[in-house]
Amino acid sequence: MTGVRRRAFARMYDLLGPTLTRATMGQRALLLQGLAGRVLEVGCGPGNNFPLYPAGLEVVATDVSEPMLERARRAARAARASITVEQADVESLPFADASFDAVVGAWVLCSVDQPRALRELRRVLRPGGTLRLWEHVRSERAVLVALQRAATPAWSVVADGCHLDRDTVGAVREAGFELERADREGAKVAHVLIVARRPG
Repeated sequence: MTGVRRRAFARMYDLLGPTLTRATMGQRALLLQGLAGRVLEVGCGPGNNFPLYPAGLEVVATDVSEPMLERARRAARAARASITVEQADVESLPFADASFDAVVGAWVLCSVDQPRALRELRRVLRPGGTLRLWEHVRSERAVLVALQRAATPAWSVVADGCHLDRDTVGAVREAGFELERADREGAKVAHVLIVARRPG
């Protein structure tokens, strides 16, 4: 059933993705700004971030969904950076400890086991390495939080496990990262740009 759901979500993303990508290019550019060294992108989806990586950067991009990876491989071939696309679960990454200088994710931690995923991201980052996330999160308004909680069970079925009501900033702190920035925008649909470091 998971495979069927992922194929359906990928097809839905084909319809909505171009509009979403155009609307979020500014935030994605900020997410990737100033990256250097060896970069891991988790939950890369169809490769929406790939055009924004500069030439000369080494990127390993992962996703658990094979339908999304088919699209990501096409996007990687057109990218300026050197991008290797691999199937991997963010909750159990097949990479050595401290093997990346930076980890990037956009709209990833809404649909996974956050503590497990963040432990893995911390593990594969070198000491002092940077974690950059752009996530939709729980609103700061109580009425909207109640709506998010009510909508999440049905939405998670449609959107491949996505939760609307998560405190991702708090989860990053609890995972042992040093938080440098948490720039919040929006109220009805709240997003946060997170920059944190693995203590070094």
